Amino acid sequence: MGIYRGIQNVRETQLRVLTDAGATRALGEELAGWLLAAPQTPLSVLLLQGELGAGKTCLVQGLGMALGIEEPITSPTFALAQHYRGLRQGRPTYLVHLDLYRLEQPASADELFAQEEEEARSLGAVLVVEWPERLSVPPGPAWLVELLHRKEGRQAVISQQG
Repeated sequence: MGIYRGIQNVRETQLRVLTDAGATRALGEELAGWLLAAPQTPLSVLLLQGELGAGKTCLVQGLGMALGIEEPITSPTFALAQHYRGLRQGRPTYLVHLDLYRLEQPASADELFAQEEEEARSLGAVLVVEWPERLSVPPGPAWLVELLHRKEGRQAVISQQG
C-alpha cells in the first residue's frame, strides 16, 4: 500500500448524499463541468477513493456522458487503463481512466500513473484515477472524491487538493 492515505492541502470540502446510481452519474456529470471550467491547467485530475462497489465507475460513466463519450465506460480493473474520446460542443474531449486496485506495489502504480499522465497531458484529457492510495505520493493539483456506503445510500466527500 502506498504512503498516500488521505486528503492533504484541502481547500474546500463538500458532502453529497447519493441515493442511487442515477445520482452518482449526475455527480460525475457535475464534476465534468467543474473540471472543464477550472482555470486552464495542463491536466485535469480526478481521484476516486472508495471500497469495491462504492460507485467509482458509475461516477466515471456520468463524467463520460458530460464529455460526450458515446461508447460504454467500464471498469478498467483488469486492463488497468482505458482511453476514451468524445465530442462536447463540437470540440473533441478525452478521458483516461485508470484503476490501480490490482497494483499492490507503489512503484508499479507510480510507473503506470506516470505513463498515463504523460499520455493524458499530451491529449489534454481528463485523467481519472481509481484507488489513488496505491500511489506513493498524491498527484496534485487534483479533485478528490471519496465514496462511502451509508444507510441512505452513498455519501460523496468532494475536495480539492494541491
